[in-house]
Amino acid sequence: MDLGLKDRVYVVTGGSRGLGRATAEALTADGAKVVVSGRDEKSITAAAAELGPGAHGVAADNADPAVAEQLVAAAKERFGRFDGILISVGGPAPGSAAGNTDEQWRTAFESVFLGAVRLARTAAAELTEGGVVGFVLSGSVHEPIPGLTISNGLRPGLAGFAKSLADEVGPRGVRVLGLLPSRIDTDRVRELDALSGDAEAARAANESRIPLRRYGTPEEFGRTAAFLLSPAASYLTGVMLPVDGGARHGF
Repeated sequence: MDLGLKDRVYVVTGGSRGLGRATAEALTADGAKVVVSGRDEKSITAAAAELGPGAHGVAADNADPAVAEQLVAAAKERFGRFDGILISVGGPAPGSAAGNTDEQWRTAFESVFLGAVRLARTAAAELTEGGVVGFVLSGSVHEPIPGLTISNGLRPGLAGFAKSLADEVGPRGVRVLGLLPSRIDTDRVRELDALSGDAEAARAANESRIPLRRYGTPEEFGRTAAFLLSPAASYLTGVMLPVDGGARHGF
């Protein structure tokens, strides 16, 4: 199946590792060009080099108000067009409702929430028919995850923003969607498992609650994201797709 990705140009934030990196790999493997961003200049430069000539790295922090326009401009200047964006942000600090501090909430709001809103808003204004805005959110959009109170508070709000944006830009032929990963085998998830004091036991317990009885791989997530961003998914918008091995039991 041809996804129609050849020579299309996407921005992928958080592209140096994890789910953003896996998506960038899937996009470039199918002929797309990508601008990948991340906060650490050394890591993002290395990631772009490993992705090949169809990739360009930009050191950028989503919390910076100037970054949204910077990334769209980089796509146009480097590759001559801009077809979409996948907004993948790092997870906020873990903690409880009583334990997370005001400063942790403020920091997460600036990067995870407002930074993502700003990126989506800027991208949507630049996109024409066939363009797409994707969000990497979390299964916490539907079900709170113990120990991740800030994420539980912010991710559902981003899903609501994404749905609103989809309604607004749909008449222009621009799509907006979200991906809701659960237990994908990334550094972030391994770190969360380790917080229990016994990472192996935590993983085994989590896997026992997943119908497929295993964690997903970043590559599986990346292929799903690449499809949703591609012209092959041209009639999908406003959707929040769980990528979770069946962990969500609701419709």
